[in-house]
Amino acid sequence: MKTLDIEAVQAFVLAADLKSFTRAAEAMDTTQSMVSLKIKRLEKGLGRLLLERTPRMVRLTGDGATFLGAARDLVAAHGAAASVLAGESRRLAIGISHHVVGPELPALLKRLAAADPHLIVEMHIATSGEVLRSFDAGDLDAAIVLRPEDRRRDGETLVEETFAWFGAPDFAHQRGSALRVATQAEPCSVRAMAIKALGKAGIPWTEVFVGGGIATIGAALSAGLAVAALARRVAPRDVVDVGARLGLPALPRKPLMLYGKLADPRARQALRTLAAAFRSVAV
Repeated sequence: MKTLDIEAVQAFVLAADLKSFTRAAEAMDTTQSMVSLKIKRLEKGLGRLLLERTPRMVRLTGDGATFLGAARDLVAAHGAAASVLAGESRRLAIGISHHVVGPELPALLKRLAAADPHLIVEMHIATSGEVLRSFDAGDLDAAIVLRPEDRRRDGETLVEETFAWFGAPDFAHQRGSALRVATQAEPCSVRAMAIKALGKAGIPWTEVFVGGGIATIGAALSAGLAVAALARRVAPRDVVDVGARLGLPALPRKPLMLYGKLADPRARQALRTLAAAFRSVAV
């Protein structure tokens, strides 16, 4: 029986989970070509094709799906064995904007836990401005926020968020009356963006619900109380884009940024894993 290369197995697991050789390479701090080479060698050693590759996607073959569970167990066991002596917990304090916490959060946390079993994730949810102030004050190791208006240049772009007007499928609005809007509390860059767009379009509006995060705003939309400007990635599944039907103005795209000030390699690796995992699900 041939000995498996643990890095090749890790590359396979990451490529399968993140559905991308590029994202796997980011998480492993290597190149896409190196990830591809490792996986090809693994497949050659096993005598099985594990992944189907196309220019636009990566997906498991039947043999790959069969092997994936055992491969995850092997990577986890290797990580546990490698860290048993070092064994110290590492706390990673991450701040995330209210408006960017979406349904992919469990997948992100799972990926972080798999990459470092001793990592303690301390998560803070607030407005982008509050998160950045805490980060700049040294209270956070990393911040994930919509790019601030001053376009500071010390961050890394994760994705370009696209925004739209969402509401319940049966949301009713009478022309000539003020548009019922749900927003975050001030100050909020998405709230300001939505109000500015409505003002430029000459559309009267009234604020009927002020939420404290996507979950509460989503609840107001699902209840048919209002419409809201949300990133498409985080919009609840039971609401729809009502912009065209209601004649609402288009909303600009906003870069989602990752800011991090980490010196030790372990923490930097955790952030690389987080960035790669976020890009893989935020599509």
